[in-house]
Amino acid sequence: MPDANWLDTIYHGLPENLLTPQVPTEPAYLAFLGRTCPEKRVDLAIEIAARAGLPLKIAAKVDRADEAYFANVIQPLLARPHVEFIGEINDAQKPGFLSGARALLFPIDWSEPFGLVMIEAMACGTPVIAFNRGSVPEVIAHGVTGYIVEDVSGAVDAVTRLDALSRTDIRAAFMRRFTSVTMAQHYIDIYTSLARTAGPPTLRQVVAG
Repeated sequence: MPDANWLDTIYHGLPENLLTPQVPTEPAYLAFLGRTCPEKRVDLAIEIAARAGLPLKIAAKVDRADEAYFANVIQPLLARPHVEFIGEINDAQKPGFLSGARALLFPIDWSEPFGLVMIEAMACGTPVIAFNRGSVPEVIAHGVTGYIVEDVSGAVDAVTRLDALSRTDIRAAFMRRFTSVTMAQHYIDIYTSLARTAGPPTLRQVVAG
């Protein structure tokens, strides 16, 4: 939008110690975290894991609006032997869930405005394999914090390249870009910049018609 009165983009942030890397014996599965609505494409996450030959653990909530979709589309797929449906988890459970994963799958089918689960994974040092939609290219550093792919085949290929990524570097990227302190400082910087460039307040005479 060329005419938008836009100065900068401020990304969401998390408290730096809310989610921290745990030490799993060996990250051995792929993870899906989020909701089971159609645009999140849990079905594609199941397909990616099957083709990659890895188990998939799904930590997801089923909203009332999505109950029919879940029952008709997703639930039949949960019978596959490589799939484990955990259900909704809380913040205390997320570090263990994400740290134990080889990667978080984010195969969205819409222009996601942000995608908080991506930075939750990064906070735990876990790579993200995400479809190239919405904010994904702004959040994920391709080849550093994960891989940005175009389709299921690209995601399956990305799984084979996970060993090239450093979980320490992924956590460091989260600390640089996506903590609540970073977010707050960004707001301060922008308001400070606006205050410096704005003229002094003035009074206008308003004439009633």
